[in-house]
Amino acid sequence: MERNNKTITTDFILLGLWPELGHLVILICLILLVYFMAVVGNAVLILLIWLDSRLHSPMYILLSQLSLIDLALISTSVPKIVTNFSGKRTISQVGCGTQIFFSLTLGIAECLLLTLMSYDRYVAICNPLRYSVIMSHITCKKMVIGSWAGGAITSLVHTAYAMHFSICHSREIPHFLCEVMALLKLTCKDISAYLRSVVVSSFLVVLIPLSLILTSYTLIFLAVLRMKSPEGTNKALATCSSHLCVVILYFGPAILVYMRPGSSKTPKLNQSLFMFNAILTPMLNPLIYSLRNKDVIEALKSIFIRRCPLRKMKRNLQCYT
Repeated sequence: MERNNKTITTDFILLGLWPELGHLVILICLILLVYFMAVVGNAVLILLIWLDSRLHSPMYILLSQLSLIDLALISTSVPKIVTNFSGKRTISQVGCGTQIFFSLTLGIAECLLLTLMSYDRYVAICNPLRYSVIMSHITCKKMVIGSWAGGAITSLVHTAYAMHFSICHSREIPHFLCEVMALLKLTCKDISAYLRSVVVSSFLVVLIPLSLILTSYTLIFLAVLRMKSPEGTNKALATCSSHLCVVILYFGPAILVYMRPGSSKTPKLNQSLFMFNAILTPMLNPLIYSLRNKDVIEALKSIFIRRCPLRKMKRNLQCYT
């Protein structure tokens, strides 16, 4: 009995996005379908970049890291969402802290990586002759490591600070995952100082990267307007428009959640925005990059033709005849 009481007082209960609804079979199937498409799309994109030597450039190396982040980000939320819908809504304190840490790490790392990807496009279009020098493989590796390290360090600080508060209210979290702001609503302590630090942190990891991205693309579009080659202009606009779509999809909900006045008073809207960022965006990103990218499409065709058994059989028959 003592052990059971201890479990009740230490575990959290995730109420989910729609706790009042009972039969959610269709919703679970839709979420699992989105999860499957996201996993397949991002995994295929990572494998293509790894297998095709034509895609071993800094642009695609950074893109493979974006796919890896998206793959990990959706995997931190969907399995728990599905188990919540099936009736198991509890999550341990360690599990809650782990989910907060990884979701924040991946979210911040994606902000930083999208900023570095915009810088890569700026160098490629505005300084093409120096591109190989500025964006060397060593520099690219430093960018990747910096994105992951920046996300992990910032996340570790927020997670440790949020988890040290004692809980004095019901341990029911009105969310489909453990999220810092939803968790802090359960404490009775004054968290005004921490909320100010969240605003400062959001400014550092959201607004500053977004301003750098907008600056990069302003310079890119000015350079594109001066281009005399229609083919070069179309290629530059195609690669930049894909990245801009991803930036809008990711930064839009993040700004609305963390920097909207009175955002803490609209938990339903915040959860919907979280679901968009954590589930739909990882599914859409590989589609946006692959459908508008000729290099990725050509690599996909090349790998498919080379690996297809029917093609190999046909080639062997032609050799014998």
